[in-house]
Amino acid sequence: MSFDPEAVRAFEHAGWQKAAPRYEGTFAAATGEFVEALLDAADVGPGTAVLDLCCGTGLVAAAAASRGAAAAGLDFSPAMLAIARATHPGLHFAEGDAEAVPLPNASFDAVVSSFGIHHVPRPERALAEALRVLRPGGRLAFATWASPVKNIAWHLLFDAIRLHGDPNAAKTPPSGGGLGSAAAVLNLLSEAGFASAAAETVRREWRLAQPGGLVAALRQGTVRTAALIDAQRPAALLAIEAEIARRAAAYRRDGWYFLPIAAILGRGAKPR
Repeated sequence: MSFDPEAVRAFEHAGWQKAAPRYEGTFAAATGEFVEALLDAADVGPGTAVLDLCCGTGLVAAAAASRGAAAAGLDFSPAMLAIARATHPGLHFAEGDAEAVPLPNASFDAVVSSFGIHHVPRPERALAEALRVLRPGGRLAFATWASPVKNIAWHLLFDAIRLHGDPNAAKTPPSGGGLGSAAAVLNLLSEAGFASAAAETVRREWRLAQPGGLVAALRQGTVRTAALIDAQRPAALLAIEAEIARRAAAYRRDGWYFLPIAAILGRGAKPR
């Protein structure tokens, strides 16, 4: 299947519209583990004018505001934005595309994005827009998921699907991301024109009450992975869940399952 950015955008938009009502109660438990590291990487503090790009339900913008920053959010999903506005009524959230940000040049001291850039059809365009809206010396930081080899949660799922299901069952458009390594993130930052570009792997744990919560969270709170899970035959899905439960036992302690997860955290600055 050839790469079609409009097909990717339509697929992602429909998926996030569907996921919005359940996102905070499911997958946000995983992405939320990296919020403080993301804000630290962009040096967000009191008085920082910061844009949360691909803001979803506004979790990062709210965390930035709690640090005393002047935070705003941008997302292309009206369903996500409705939740953000209802949950954080004191913050400003705008609807728009990360590849064509509807905001003026040099508007922000910092731009952050929590696991949004790899969902954009053309990440290089999103970074070009981030560079444009930053003031000279302004800082960008974004998080993207590391490869499944470093993410036990995804490793468990994908291994179980290879054993009991069909890894090619979902007929989804090719991703525009490919940002699962520090080298890929660093290359993207450098090509976009950011100075002092850096990328590092950040490791956390995703706490789940039951191993079945992994499949439920990925099915209800993501898009591309949800499509893969939904495409499995019912009998295969039962076997997949049983395989995950068996292997997840190794990560159980104190009555919880703590699954190692890893993100690539990229950062850079707009040249002065």
